[in-house]
Amino acid sequence: MEHRDYYACNTKVGSAMDVDHCQEDQQKEKEEEQEEDPFLKFVDYARSELLSLEDDQNGDGEGSDGLGWSWIVSRILKTCVAYSSGVTPAILLSELSQAWSEQRRVGAPKKRLELISHLKKNYRRTKLPSTVTIDSIYEKNFLSLNSVLEAVIIDAFVLPGTNIHMLTLGDYWSSNIIDVYLHRRFYDLAGLQNGILKRGREIFLTGCYLRTSTGGSGHPRLLPTEYLVILLDENQDDDAMLLGAQFCSDSFSSISLDAVNGGASCSLYARIEKIESSEIQRKFETLQRKQVTLVDGDGVKLMFFLWGEQILLANLFRVGSMLALDKPYVNSSVDCDTETCKDLCLEYGSETQLYLVPYIQHEEQVCVTLTPNHRHGSRPLGSYNSGQDLKFSQVSLPRDSQGTIDFSNYPFRSFVVDLRNKMNGISLYGVVTDIIKENDQQTVFSLRIADTSGEIWTKLHFARFWSLGRVSFGHTVYVSGMTCTMSKQKC
Repeated sequence: MEHRDYYACNTKVGSAMDVDHCQEDQQKEKEEEQEEDPFLKFVDYARSELLSLEDDQNGDGEGSDGLGWSWIVSRILKTCVAYSSGVTPAILLSELSQAWSEQRRVGAPKKRLELISHLKKNYRRTKLPSTVTIDSIYEKNFLSLNSVLEAVIIDAFVLPGTNIHMLTLGDYWSSNIIDVYLHRRFYDLAGLQNGILKRGREIFLTGCYLRTSTGGSGHPRLLPTEYLVILLDENQDDDAMLLGAQFCSDSFSSISLDAVNGGASCSLYARIEKIESSEIQRKFETLQRKQVTLVDGDGVKLMFFLWGEQILLANLFRVGSMLALDKPYVNSSVDCDTETCKDLCLEYGSETQLYLVPYIQHEEQVCVTLTPNHRHGSRPLGSYNSGQDLKFSQVSLPRDSQGTIDFSNYPFRSFVVDLRNKMNGISLYGVVTDIIKENDQQTVFSLRIADTSGEIWTKLHFARFWSLGRVSFGHTVYVSGMTCTMSKQKC
């Protein structure tokens, strides 16, 4: 072919100079064809997109180490093998972005989790009943639909070459982090500049499907879920301004069904008073329903209904929490109490956004009876003022959602006779009267401890083998950090 082209050029122009010029044109055409190779072009495009995430277009920064041409090509080929049915540029960019972010996060996991360590100092609420940790997701490689993630946003970004928003999540109990595809109903809240879904924001989410790792991806991801609630803190200025500006102008009494049907929307703020479950019998099926009773600042009640799969949202609620509803679906319902709801109810519509100010279980006053009699020693507590009657001690002790009282800061000595079910953080001081090693367990021992009020068996779990060689019958011991529970024999 080259000989024929050369002959044509030579006979057409008839000069050696023109022949050289023709050969140069042919060489340029070959180079242009090579430059337009779609695969090579995509490799260059993918690299520029990945570098743009790091604000390092020249690839000279520290974050771009390892982002070479061969690395990108190898990842693309692995992804093509993993997706046997075919790939699109968006899939390739998504997989490249995940692989690159995972490679970078391995080098500096502690730096990314510094944010969680800082926020954990102000963490005061108790876990929701269905909460799972990110570490457990990695361990089991499984996540049920009704599981709850109490997460902190570590990073928010857009997949290169797409408009797909991603959140990188961590939690207060895990060393791992995980990415979630953000559902499109939350895209307006995820603006990378002023969006509320940004680094440091706490969220609750449920109804997540787990996408396990494939040949092209190293770690699992969470697929989009509609059931996400954004946490607000009234003590933070930005959150307080949001609540005041957006959710304090409307009340339950001001809702008009005619205005809503005319296109008006409302934003409401109310306390969760009650959460109830029910079933609606249909002709061919039974529909699950959750009924959340809300009370606004004026004391007016209104029902917030969740239907079918929406009932998963109720896993994120707790009685006493404040719920902010932006653009709830207002409906006329005969299921509502006509005296309090004016034949209206609220539902989770396609444009509804939910914000939550979690209920914090504060310390409460627990009345603890002292037992000042001769069994507690030669100098009973009541002997300090024998002229006064027996008194009760008002001690401020925290109680969790299960009703367990934490006695770790209890100011008086605990005696066996005072122990009850659901007591935590107990310390005992007494004499060892018996020792038993649990069968086939090298790290679990049972000690019978006696004080001046009675005896009780304590089961001690050690992190590693310990022979208890220095403890024997008759020794006086002090054991702290114990939990008291009731056995089947009511002991």
